[in-house]
Amino acid sequence: MPSSVLTPAIAAEIERLGRADLVVGIPSFRNATTIGHVVRAAQAGLVQYFPDLRPLLVNSDAGSPDGTQRVVAETEPPDYVERILLVRPTNRLERLSLTYPEVDGVGGKGAALRTIFEIAAALDARALVVVDSDLRSITPEWVELLAGPILKGGFDYVTPLYARHKYDGTITNTVTYPLTRALYGRRIRQPIGGDFGVSGDLVRHYLSRDDWTAEVSRFGIDIWMTTHALIGGFAVCETRLGAKVHDPKDPSADLGPMFRQVVGTILGLAGRHPGAWLEIRGSHEVPAYGFERWVEPSPLQVNTLRLLSELGAGRVTHADTWRAMLAPDHATAVEELAVEAGQLAERAARRLGLGGTESGGATVPTDEMSEAVSAFHFPDELWAGIVYDVVVAARFGPIPLERLVAALVPLYFGRVGSLVIECRHLDQADAEERVERQARAFELRKPHLADSWRAAAAAADREGADAAPGGAGR
Repeated sequence: MPSSVLTPAIAAEIERLGRADLVVGIPSFRNATTIGHVVRAAQAGLVQYFPDLRPLLVNSDAGSPDGTQRVVAETEPPDYVERILLVRPTNRLERLSLTYPEVDGVGGKGAALRTIFEIAAALDARALVVVDSDLRSITPEWVELLAGPILKGGFDYVTPLYARHKYDGTITNTVTYPLTRALYGRRIRQPIGGDFGVSGDLVRHYLSRDDWTAEVSRFGIDIWMTTHALIGGFAVCETRLGAKVHDPKDPSADLGPMFRQVVGTILGLAGRHPGAWLEIRGSHEVPAYGFERWVEPSPLQVNTLRLLSELGAGRVTHADTWRAMLAPDHATAVEELAVEAGQLAERAARRLGLGGTESGGATVPTDEMSEAVSAFHFPDELWAGIVYDVVVAARFGPIPLERLVAALVPLYFGRVGSLVIECRHLDQADAEERVERQARAFELRKPHLADSWRAAAAAADREGADAAPGGAGR
């Protein structure tokens, strides 16, 4: 783990504050239009639900040029919150807004959280709540829902349960949820949800880890936190937050870098901790806190043609890597799918009167595009097998992790495209069942992963023995 990143100015603020019982952290970058609402809700939640604790709100910003930190400073002061809630807290609500230091020269969400972790640990906080800075759906109750299981129920890690649009959360739906569930046997529906609660003990555990990578300093942080909570034996639960209304992203245009950072992190952790998952079979639910909330998520448009086109183009640049990292039957299947995807996307673009697949998302609704390529299907079992092949290749194969993950990106695009096509006529509940079906496919293929891992490990041991002085390979 990198050494402390706290600057003298931050250390001085910590000394001034002395201690805090409950910290709310908000990492941010260019969120001037949304962070004011998040700050107001968080302040109100601290006062309304935890009036007897020593509270602190920390905004850890990346040096936003749009005035994000100014908005935090100018948002209604804590005494205003107390007047409108008619609650007189025991302790004054403190606020910090700072520009976080990079970690080993790398900035990002994880680096922002690293500063928040260190502040919470230095103040001996009992609980830390982290919420995204682009939230439009946060209410004061979120603070209680994320901190309550820790302060009242003895849990260490609280992950969110959201109502999300069927096309939202594609990295979660296709990789982090089914893979985390199958590897570690816990059905954590949103392992990279962005909003969570952490006990003081778990914060200190995070700060003691020695595997903080550049990816963890960016968007790999959420899956790193979830995985370490699981393999560290900490008490985990979920909390029902209702809808997550934020700045959604079209996977065909926006999620490539995030995918690389998240998936690179989860693969690296699996490779370093096989003892935590090799013997696990099946899965079970984790406790859930809070009432069920029936809400309609915000709509989201996805450029299905671009997703399929990206898979088709991936064959040109990544075919050799696919053959090296995948089982032969899987490599053959994805090359055939890539050819089919590219052809379908081209024909659909012409039929819909588009100049090309790049412009389709702006002019044609998702369901209409999906109907035009409805013949495309990327099977659950094939996708699970591909991901498992990459888990093994990341640990034992000769290809660098960065190249493996880059080659997986177009396959992810194809898998997402297939799910969008399949769910085009389904409501939220039926679309969620498709995600569950895929997760079950990962569980059913888990023995294949374990066998492949053990075979690769045995082969690596033999190669090591042959290469050693006095070995057969000398």
